Amino acid sequence: MSAERALTAFAGFMVLLSVALTVWVHPYFVWLTVFIGANLFQQSFTGFCPATIVLRKVFGFKTEAELARQK
Repeated sequence: MSAERALTAFAGFMVLLSVALTVWVHPYFVWLTVFIGANLFQQSFTGFCPATIVLRKVFGFKTEAELARQK
C-alpha cells in the first residue's frame, strides 16, 4: 500500500471515528471532524500533510512514485 492510499484510509477512519465520538461521547468532537476536513482541504492545494510524514517514518510506507521506480 502506498503512503497516499494509507493517508486516504487513515483520514476516512478518523472522520468516522470523530463522527462516532460526536454522537456518543460529546458534541464538541465535531471540531475534530472540522480539523480533519480543513487539513484535507489544505493538503489538496499544497500536497503537504503531516500524517504522511508519520506514516512514512513510523510505518515505512512508500509513495506511489517510489513504488513505481522499484518495478
